[in-house]
Amino acid sequence: MPLPHFLLLIVFVIVMAGVTIWAFASSGMPIATLGLMALIAAGVMRLMARVE
Repeated sequence: MPLPHFLLLIVFVIVMAGVTIWAFASSGMPIATLGLMALIAAGVMRLMARVE
C-alpha cells in the first residue's frame, strides 16, 4: 500500500472515531455507555473468531 493511501486511511479512521464520539455525546447518552458497547462488541467478536 502506498504511503499516501496509508496516511489517508489513518486520518479517515481518526476522523470517523471523532464523529462517532461527537454523535453519541450529542444524543445525550453517557460516553461510558459507548465504551461499554465497544467492550461488549469486542468480546462478541473475540468469541466468534475463536478457533480451537
